[in-house]
Amino acid sequence: MPNLAYSDMTVDGLLRSAAVRDPEGYAVRTRHGARTFRELDALADRIATFVRSAAGRRPGARVAVASVLDPVFAAAYHGVARGGATVVLVNPLIGDEGLRHVLSAAGAELALVPSAIAGRLARLRGALPALGTVVVTDTDTGGAVPANCLPLEEALDGPAEAALGRPGGADPDAVACVQFTTGTTGRPKGVLLTHRNLVANARQTALAHGLGPDSVTLNHLPLYHVMHLNSALDAGACQVLCQDPDPVTSLAVAAGTGATHYYGLPARLHRLAADERLPGLAPAARGGSRLTAVLSGGSALLPEAARTLGDLLRVPVVQGYGMAELSPLTHCQRPGSPHRPGTVGTPVPGTECRLVDLSDRHPVEAGAVGEVQVRGPQLMAGYLGDRPGTHLGADGWYSTGDLGSVDDDGTLRLLDRVDDIFKYDNEIVSPGRVERVLARDPRVADCVVAGLRDSEHGRVAWAGVVLRDPEGTPSSRDRVLRSVVERANAQLSHHEHVRAAEALSAVPRTPTGKPARSRLRQTLAERGAFGGRSGAGPFDLFQEQTMVTFVNKLTVHGDLDTFLGVKSRLTAYMAAQPGYVSHQVMRHAWHPNVYLELAVWEDADAHQKAVRSEEFQALVKQLGPLATPEPGLFETVEASA
Repeated sequence: MPNLAYSDMTVDGLLRSAAVRDPEGYAVRTRHGARTFRELDALADRIATFVRSAAGRRPGARVAVASVLDPVFAAAYHGVARGGATVVLVNPLIGDEGLRHVLSAAGAELALVPSAIAGRLARLRGALPALGTVVVTDTDTGGAVPANCLPLEEALDGPAEAALGRPGGADPDAVACVQFTTGTTGRPKGVLLTHRNLVANARQTALAHGLGPDSVTLNHLPLYHVMHLNSALDAGACQVLCQDPDPVTSLAVAAGTGATHYYGLPARLHRLAADERLPGLAPAARGGSRLTAVLSGGSALLPEAARTLGDLLRVPVVQGYGMAELSPLTHCQRPGSPHRPGTVGTPVPGTECRLVDLSDRHPVEAGAVGEVQVRGPQLMAGYLGDRPGTHLGADGWYSTGDLGSVDDDGTLRLLDRVDDIFKYDNEIVSPGRVERVLARDPRVADCVVAGLRDSEHGRVAWAGVVLRDPEGTPSSRDRVLRSVVERANAQLSHHEHVRAAEALSAVPRTPTGKPARSRLRQTLAERGAFGGRSGAGPFDLFQEQTMVTFVNKLTVHGDLDTFLGVKSRLTAYMAAQPGYVSHQVMRHAWHPNVYLELAVWEDADAHQKAVRSEEFQALVKQLGPLATPEPGLFETVEASA
């Protein structure tokens, strides 16, 4: 095992140590300003004082903290730990049922969340009997305070306790954080991470990414991930939080702030690589002269996208691997070293990795395929509600559920989740491999592959394909899709051939960008067996129903109840018109006066006839004083039946 030296302290010590080393250095920067390490540490002290008081000084009390991209999260995360409580991480993008599940399963007693989540918790209070005080963290930027909630300023009214330390002594092996899995293969599970897990992985990540006190890390993720928070604090690096989802804008922010490391999700990096604006940007606007690496994690980054970004940005594009159970990082390509496309690098310091056979569970040789197992100081204490140690195999190895192979030098190549692979006759099919072959076709913008039940062969490969150019007639799109599949099948073994394909408007994904495979498998299972459908041939293109989707954004500036009343009458009128299929209105999670409207019609002519009617126009005039539509936002897309 590679040597790893890290401090035997609690996780909030990362912030305290950074504040001692460089008190006036910038810890976090956003478009609203910057906070020094000293300021962030002082805010964590005040939050710790509040948590101690509100939780009755009980060690281990559970406190929900939303991981929004805001400096307050950094202070809250370390302040809760410093106050002797346990952080329950809340993904602000999850729905109400997920929110209820996380807080209920963890037994959260307090919550530090922005106003949008506080409002949702107000509706869920009846299902959360353990939840007490809810603190609203974004009142400084205009966040509203729902009834029975407390603004952060009021919660922190008063001096911080002197000599803050953990009640009962500092125990690095106590649980510091409950982080829930993404739930891509089932219901999210609570992962118990200790202070030792998090401190060790902060050091491991800083070493693997080459972070130091002169580093500036730009976070272009939709959430504030504790891996990036803690590794930057360990190194004494400045963190830049880029909240604008536009990938090209994020490059301008990187250039303007002197970022050395750019962190992004594969889904956003794929969009950046395909953005037509990127090649025309001046070199300085592509990240500036200080940028040394683009780092990706969370799911697989297509090698083609990595090559494109590497060529245009002239920096290495680095892939990593890990999961919540491992705090999360276990492998990483090193920014300054050559790496092979499609791999995720070697183990980070202090981490061991091996692959075992799926049948007999014995270790396999280099180059052979097996399930990835790891062990190291970042391995979780267990799952919420499980007996300690039940997650471990012999000699402390943890089975990740991922299928892969390891080269002679320890470089890991991932293939698929064990749950995602399937058998055609007795041959194993890796959906990830088929996806990579499909994605090489320049006509493919995105794709996903899964096993479809077949009465003769057990399972066959089904592919959902997003075409890069979806224009044209349905028959012409069918021809393109068939050509894409034929080209891919020519590069695949017989058992891997795509036997069924479908044009998609988008691949269903989780908030972190991973394909929503469990939902996809359920949908395919409901369709029945491939060979059992009448007329199914060797290539069965699912029957498509061409529909038109109209999208409109509305910003309400009048009376909300009046607006909703007019919208309701408009919806009722449209629902009665020929060609109407469905309608949905969604409210923005952080801006409650912003609505997104989606209307699906059988064809564009039917929609145009309805909107030109006198009844529709009269209702639209009533909306005029109440809301402003965003012009040019609607577009025509194809949806599958």
